[in-house]
Amino acid sequence: MNILLDQGWSEIDSKLVKNYLLPNFIEAINFINLVAKEAESIDHHPDIMLYNYKNVRLTLTTHAKRKITKKDIVLAKLIDKVYDSMKVF
Repeated sequence: MNILLDQGWSEIDSKLVKNYLLPNFIEAINFINLVAKEAESIDHHPDIMLYNYKNVRLTLTTHAKRKITKKDIVLAKLIDKVYDSMKVF
């Protein structure tokens, strides 16, 4: 999990949390939709918050376990790959 913390993820209240800045509203929505597809593909769903029109905050935890599990780590890595593939900046 240390690698995730090195890549901007934080552990807050037994959850992985990361904020992403996108260039505009459309790209932020695009990112959310791509994250949703990845999450659905592994049947593990993050909490997603869009704020200030181009900022996305993702929160990952395994609700049934009330802690961070391997599923959260896998999804976090997938989310980072999605963001990196967008080449938004």
